[in-house]
Amino acid sequence: MANIKEYVNETVNELVHKVSWPTWSELQNSSVVVLVTSLIIALLVWVMDITFGINTWSWKGVLGMIYDLL
Repeated sequence: MANIKEYVNETVNELVHKVSWPTWSELQNSSVVVLVTSLIIALLVWVMDITFGINTWSWKGVLGMIYDLL
């Protein structure tokens, strides 16, 4: 039981005194970067889906339309 108590005390000590926590503005900036990056990646995936086809009966994608013309 003493080992568990010591472990908890050391964990609390490390979180309070040794961890560098971000400021509120740093946290907001990082969140905006993650949001913008996620939106860009989602847009790229959407464009690739439209370009290469979604495998539906009505839309074959841009490449599917080119292949049909050839």
